[in-house]
Amino acid sequence: MATALERGWQYLTDNFTEFQLASFGSFIIHEGVFFLSGLPYLFMEMWGMKKYKIQSKMNAPEAQTKCIVRLLVYHTCVNLPLMVLSYPVFTWMGMSCKLPLPSWKVVAFQIASFLILEDFIFYWGHRILHTKWLYKHIHSVHHEYATPFGLTSEYAHPAEILFLGFATFFGPIITGPHLFTTWLWMIIRVLETVEAHCGYDFPWSLSKIFPLYGGRKQKYMQRFLLSKSWVSKADFHDYHHRLLYTKSGNYASTFTYMDWIFGTDKGYRKLKSLKQGTEVSEEFLVRNMLDETQEDKTS
Repeated sequence: MATALERGWQYLTDNFTEFQLASFGSFIIHEGVFFLSGLPYLFMEMWGMKKYKIQSKMNAPEAQTKCIVRLLVYHTCVNLPLMVLSYPVFTWMGMSCKLPLPSWKVVAFQIASFLILEDFIFYWGHRILHTKWLYKHIHSVHHEYATPFGLTSEYAHPAEILFLGFATFFGPIITGPHLFTTWLWMIIRVLETVEAHCGYDFPWSLSKIFPLYGGRKQKYMQRFLLSKSWVSKADFHDYHHRLLYTKSGNYASTFTYMDWIFGTDKGYRKLKSLKQGTEVSEEFLVRNMLDETQEDKTS
């Protein structure tokens, strides 16, 4: 007997072509998940919700509007054509949308593999974007928002969208998974990056539960998780946006171990170490760290 999921999938394949599902269907799902998950954080900022806010600063209404307008343009003029043009590549690599759906074991293994591959490629691509020329001409667009909110996660130069988008789709391109798996991976990736840019450090954040992703309190994980306190992905990445120069660190997209291995989280760990046991705000400490960095550059 077919499950509700299989019946729903059968309806899609009976009424739409594989091309329509893989291109326009993917675009609709991406837009729906992105804006439905990102807009609440924008509303929180607009309403002045300060509880759990990582930075006290709020973005001006003009900056919020600019972000939304640019996103609509970039998504329509870059993301949609990219999804349409990439269809032949996915079909050539073996992507299918026919029943039966893949087993959950296969889906789980592929998603886990995509997470690891994407994180590795994204780390190095992101780190390259923080070299002087690329940061100035491309990546600085994304860093226009030193106080990020959910929707700023995809606010970037078109060249960066293509460059780092490769990290997201590399896994599916080389494995040719079922379209259902690709959609699920895209949903997870969108939710993940929106949370990383949300600007709020919620105590219930899922990123605080999983080792190497955000944090846990156990002392044996302290080496990887940066401090004895709970660490969220939003807090980890928010630090990256607060430092507007080429070596801000915390480059990874999903996990924290790449930054730990290559020492690009040292500034963040130093901040957390200075913060422990004091009433001084992190923003004050970050300003001091920036001043020290500028002094080191000029000396």
